Amino acid sequence: MSEHSITAAPRDEERLFRCVEPELRHTAMLGDGDRRAIRELMDVAFHGDFDDDDFDHALGGIHAITRAADDAVVGHASVVQRSMLVGSRSMRCGYVEAVAVHPDWGRRGVGGKLMAAIESVIVGAYDLGALGASEQGRGLYERRGWREWTGELGVLSPDGYRSTPDDVGSVLVWGLALNREERLACDWRVGDVW
Repeated sequence: MSEHSITAAPRDEERLFRCVEPELRHTAMLGDGDRRAIRELMDVAFHGDFDDDDFDHALGGIHAITRAADDAVVGHASVVQRSMLVGSRSMRCGYVEAVAVHPDWGRRGVGGKLMAAIESVIVGAYDLGALGASEQGRGLYERRGWREWTGELGVLSPDGYRSTPDDVGSVLVWGLALNREERLACDWRVGDVW
């Protein structure tokens, strides 16, 4: 098997699984094989509902990667820098992207270890953490102390501030004790802004 592929969990050979601490690597340190394996994992984990814009959003920061004993990528999360306005204050945000565990490797602690690694980066480099949670991942994040932003959400678009009411309820934050009823605005990007 290629060292940069994904693989299903062995059903009767648990010894091949090692839930070790994820490796942390900047996007610049990922080879083409790792990028392909991460992209494949996203397609499998998100059942084809992960497009090229979503993948682009996950690049340019720090990646947490968990591998099986055969070196196949079975878990991934990344954190990238974004600017956020919390009320009228500009803050450096570690925005979490592309959190996925191969379905055959779920319920083994991989997601928690990925998030712990990403949270350690957020603590050391950013004012706060944020992410757009899917219903499937929400429980993991909330168990780790991520909380829903309850105030207005928006984006600083090329045409100025625009409210994003469809995202209310899905944006979670972590870190600072903030008034989550204030307005939170993210910077502009192609594709889903949150």
